[in-house]
Amino acid sequence: MVRHLPNLITCANLLCGCIGLVQVFQGQLVTASWLIILAAVFDFLDGFAARRLKAFSPIGKDLDSLADVVTFGVLPAAIIYHYLSETLTGSSETWVPYLAFSLAVFSALRLAVFNNDPRQSDVFIGLPTPANGLLIASFPLIFRQYPDIAVLPGDPAALWLVFVALMSWLLVAELPLIAFKFKTFDWKGNEVRYSLILVALVLLALLKIAAVPLIVLVYVLISWVVGLRKRKI
Repeated sequence: MVRHLPNLITCANLLCGCIGLVQVFQGQLVTASWLIILAAVFDFLDGFAARRLKAFSPIGKDLDSLADVVTFGVLPAAIIYHYLSETLTGSSETWVPYLAFSLAVFSALRLAVFNNDPRQSDVFIGLPTPANGLLIASFPLIFRQYPDIAVLPGDPAALWLVFVALMSWLLVAELPLIAFKFKTFDWKGNEVRYSLILVALVLLALLKIAAVPLIVLVYVLISWVVGLRKRKI
């Protein structure tokens, strides 16, 4: 039974995604965001439990990806769909909000590639779906904390569509990103990982939930710089 614990935790991740979708349908975006955050905790714990218990299996790997598609792909896309629908109320272009679900499609593509790409044992190629999900989950929380920001300047629909296109590209881009897979917890060999964690904690302490978009940006930029340095060596 203990060896099935990682899969049980993965199912908790999936359950969060399903309940979160219902919350979006009911207009409860803040609750949906917290469910994505809770699911991210489960997503970390299932991998941690699998490593500690040596309970790896093809079923567990596939189950994890299927859960991630729902929680970090479909659910975040539904949140963006909600914002686009609000922005385009009364518009004749009623099909435009559905473009938000390209995030779900590219999340599925990213996870399928991840499961079959031997290069991604030590690094990620493309933005991990949990990072994308957490970024989108931060928006309802930020808009609640700072109501003035919720009123986007210019053409809000265009801004959301640019965001969707950018994140869809990042999910499948040939961009090596740092993976937080600790083989040991020693400082040596994990300097960049620990530095990123420290930066994230400082930003969260200073900016709270508003730090999440900045943390994702810093993560991508530092990973890009580290990748460039490795190619020069």
